[in-house]
Amino acid sequence: MVQRVATVAFEGIEARAVDVQVQVAPGLPAFNVVGLPDKAVSEARERVRAALVASGLALPARRITVNLAPADLPKEGSHYDLPIALGLMAAIGALPPDALAGFTVLGELGLDGSVTAVAGVLPAAIGANARGEGLICPAACGAEAAWASPEMEIIAPASLIQLANHFRGTQVLSRPQPKVREVEGMLLDLKDIKGQESAKRALEVAAAGGHNLLMVGPPGAGKSMLAARLPTILPPLTPAELLEVSMIASVAGQIEGGALTNRRPFRSPHHSASMPALVGGGLRARPGEISLAHNGVLFLDEFPEFEPRALDSLRQPLETGEVAIARANHRTTYPARFMLVAAMNPCRCGRASELGFTCKRGQNVRCAADYQARLSGPLMDRIDLHIEVPAVTAADLILPPPTEGSREVGERVARARAMQIDRYAAIGLPHVRTNAAAAGPVLEDVAKPDASGLALLRDAADAMRLSARGYHRVLRVARTLADLDGADTVGRVHLAEALSYRALADEVRRAA
Repeated sequence: MVQRVATVAFEGIEARAVDVQVQVAPGLPAFNVVGLPDKAVSEARERVRAALVASGLALPARRITVNLAPADLPKEGSHYDLPIALGLMAAIGALPPDALAGFTVLGELGLDGSVTAVAGVLPAAIGANARGEGLICPAACGAEAAWASPEMEIIAPASLIQLANHFRGTQVLSRPQPKVREVEGMLLDLKDIKGQESAKRALEVAAAGGHNLLMVGPPGAGKSMLAARLPTILPPLTPAELLEVSMIASVAGQIEGGALTNRRPFRSPHHSASMPALVGGGLRARPGEISLAHNGVLFLDEFPEFEPRALDSLRQPLETGEVAIARANHRTTYPARFMLVAAMNPCRCGRASELGFTCKRGQNVRCAADYQARLSGPLMDRIDLHIEVPAVTAADLILPPPTEGSREVGERVARARAMQIDRYAAIGLPHVRTNAAAAGPVLEDVAKPDASGLALLRDAADAMRLSARGYHRVLRVARTLADLDGADTVGRVHLAEALSYRALADEVRRAA
């Protein structure tokens, strides 16, 4: 007789149903796992054997075969331990044969019979709920699974013995409750930054419309401080965004204690990060930094010091909002709709913008252009806001803290984003939540400038040699500026400010 247990295999953030078929048949003692298992799944035999012995059960001296169907789908990870063990327990009579019917099972086993945490519990729970099934998962992941639905049945044991007692009726495991992770430590605030009013304005515009931002300035000007405070002015995640972000974090194994948070992600990889680390990949096609920053911020400090191939791999995700990782045996797609915030020095020594300084390599402008030429033109064209962050003077530092902080700026950002959500929902585009995600044809309707603004835009497009992408990105920024002002139409003043944010890139291109 074949005992069946349902589990899942992960393709990106989707959980595909897998049927674990366990057969205990006469023959020479053996324990085989088939169905394209990877090394972690093959090693489940020893973990399952030791866990059953620690729980007071012994495998029969018979031929044990475990098939993971569909057999042509690669099986990766340690979460197959628990379904294999439960299938064996049901096959030898330690569990009622029908106890596991209607449940999706995943979990890793310790040698002492404990059930330890695994990655991907939230997508597995959502998939099980969609199929009308319950879920059996580790106790450490129960709070995470509880977010899938308040009605679905969830059993979260800490050990095999607890689970066996639960099915026998001698111990009742209560349903876990969803948890929210509390923010630890003091929150940062824009009040901490003295001076840099123009940079704060650009930060507000970027947050309001979800735009990409590049800050160029000397060392110590406050670029990293500004970027670190960007999450404090962003609105909290909506329920739909929270689900997307948490599913990616779950697959990556980055949900601690099963607790979710509605704070937007902020990822800041070191400039030595490789291309697979940024976009995702590796042997098991795990999500990269851009997917972990989905619906949040990806901050790249020392921008030109990143590997050129790694930076250019960001081009397509910046346009499409997703990244497709193709390998010889499978193809995985992860969402990657993020705000790119980059910071860099004006030149190698960082002093090109300093008054009275003359670079030994030649003219300051030429030296800065050579350094910034490490960044490809197509990548720079995808960045909406280019700003210069000058050094802070002593006169700025001795001033009292500014009266306006993250709370006041965050309220304006929230109002602007609410206008954008309502606008795009009214025209049948509920998936578009910010101006940065709006397509070109849509922009030409919602961001149509008035007559004087159109004349300015036409002249500037010729003078600055804007590409079609650059033209639409100026319209996006202008639409965001109008939203911050509460205006229905895009005026000349909004277009003038939007064009000023691309002037720095135009100067660098001419100098090069």
